[in-house]
Amino acid sequence: MWTRRYIPQFAACVRELSRDPAVQQMRTIRQHVKAVDCYAHSLFVAYLAFCLCKKLGLDARAAARAGLLHDLYLCDWSKTAIGPVERLIIHPRMALNNARRFGLSKLEEDIILTHMWPVTPRALPHYRESALVNLADKLATVAEVTHAYPLFGLRRVLAAV
Repeated sequence: MWTRRYIPQFAACVRELSRDPAVQQMRTIRQHVKAVDCYAHSLFVAYLAFCLCKKLGLDARAAARAGLLHDLYLCDWSKTAIGPVERLIIHPRMALNNARRFGLSKLEEDIILTHMWPVTPRALPHYRESALVNLADKLATVAEVTHAYPLFGLRRVLAAV
């Protein structure tokens, strides 16, 4: 499932988005661990979801695009009074509002809005791609906090994009 052969196709899907200054700003925001920023996490989620969707014959392009944008909340939580539980709940809506300027499809909007289900019980995924990005987000988080992140060879994906 995790394969390098999809890297050129994946890069073609997200290259334009990845060059946007707002998306690049995600590099300045720490994610789950100090060694991983929001951009690298989102790229990991996007590529994992892209691979899953390719294997299952689903819309891999939408999964890649929305996967990259799913955490486009652009907020340094350490500079706010918002607690960790509340940010889990509010950041998908913030990311969606920021990402709408890219002309998202309904599928891409659903992916971003529902990526924190079941933490956000009202935001139930309506598409299989949404569920797969949700799963990819959880898998990426586990890989990051267990320090298994480097085993996935994400540097090749980063270099291609």
